[in-house]
Amino acid sequence: MGQVASVDMPSKWTSAQLLRSLNATLPVDIWIDSVQRASSDFHPRYDAVARSYTYRVGIPRVTASPFHRGSCWALGEDLNLEILNAAAARFVGAHSFEAFAKAGQPERGYDCVIADATWTPWEFGVEFNVTADRYLHHMVRYIVGTSVDIARGRRPVQDIDLLLAGDSALTTSPPAPAEGLFLARVEYPSHVILADPTSDSTQRSTATA
Repeated sequence: MGQVASVDMPSKWTSAQLLRSLNATLPVDIWIDSVQRASSDFHPRYDAVARSYTYRVGIPRVTASPFHRGSCWALGEDLNLEILNAAAARFVGAHSFEAFAKAGQPERGYDCVIADATWTPWEFGVEFNVTADRYLHHMVRYIVGTSVDIARGRRPVQDIDLLLAGDSALTTSPPAPAEGLFLARVEYPSHVILADPTSDSTQRSTATA
């Protein structure tokens, strides 16, 4: 929902013009939400300072229908929102998430800083919203899978503390299915976003899909 791409464009294109043209010509499964001018050395991946993901869990049986099952985990059973948020609170802060990663990143380490993690009602169930400075491979899906097992009474919430502390006697629950995971937002330093130019020089534009 918030993927960012960049492209070098002649300055005769304003952000508004480029937005209209992209949405008029791109395939129907891609929609551009906004276009902004960025600094010439802008990189959509390496300049990011935070990313937010949303994970949706379907509660009613209808989420298993073809209209919904491709965009959520069609769990089909009630979950206690209070327990889910008690689990989410334990992830906030700076921790080693090695236990919550499918693949390691030894060259960068396993430490991530989660600024916010909350579960909220969603039209067809509940959704997990998380913001962090970086993520490990499948990290959000392991967090969700473990949290849902806690809410279902399959394991105690204290397991999260032990997993974050590196307790080798424990493993996470299986990762939640990929269908429910969405990139919601990418954040950048304010200085990389610029106003539309008035000169004829080439500009770099960022598009958020």
